[in-house]
Amino acid sequence: MSIEVLNESGVPVDEKKIADLARHVLDGMRVHPLAELSIVLVDEDAMTELHEKWMDEPGPTDVLSFPMDELRPGHMSGGADEDGETDPGLLGDVVLCPPVAARQAKEAGHGTADELELLTAHGILHLLGYDHAEPEEHKEMFGLQAGLLASWRGERGR
Repeated sequence: MSIEVLNESGVPVDEKKIADLARHVLDGMRVHPLAELSIVLVDEDAMTELHEKWMDEPGPTDVLSFPMDELRPGHMSGGADEDGETDPGLLGDVVLCPPVAARQAKEAGHGTADELELLTAHGILHLLGYDHAEPEEHKEMFGLQAGLLASWRGERGR
C-alpha cells in the first residue's frame, strides 16, 4: 500500500502518524494492498480555493476528498505491465486543513492531532464511497469512523 503525506500547510504535523492511521483505516476497510492514497495538508487559503471551486461553498473547510474513478487495482493499463506487475489502484486524495482542525479541536475539547486523525479517517471513508447526507448513511459512516479510530487508539495504547 502506498500512502503519501504532503504537508504544505506550514503547520508542524506528525506525517508518519497520519500515514500509519491511513494504513490502519485502509486495512480495516479491506482495501487492496496495492492501493495508492495521497493526503495533502494545506493552509486556509488553499483550502478556501478548493472548497469554493469544487463544493461551491465559501471559506475553508476541514477536509475534502477527491476520489479517483477506479478503486480496483489493475485498471490503469488493463491489469498488468510488461513485467507482469499489477498496477496499483488509485484511491484519490484527502486534503486536510490543520488550522481549521485546530479550531474544531478546541471547540470539541480535544487536541489538534486527535481532530486530524478523525478527519483523516473521515476523508478516507468518503474516498471509499461513504457519505452522511441521509440519516442511515450518517449512522453507518460515523459508526465505521468511530470503530476504526477506537481500534487505532487501542493499538497505540491510548
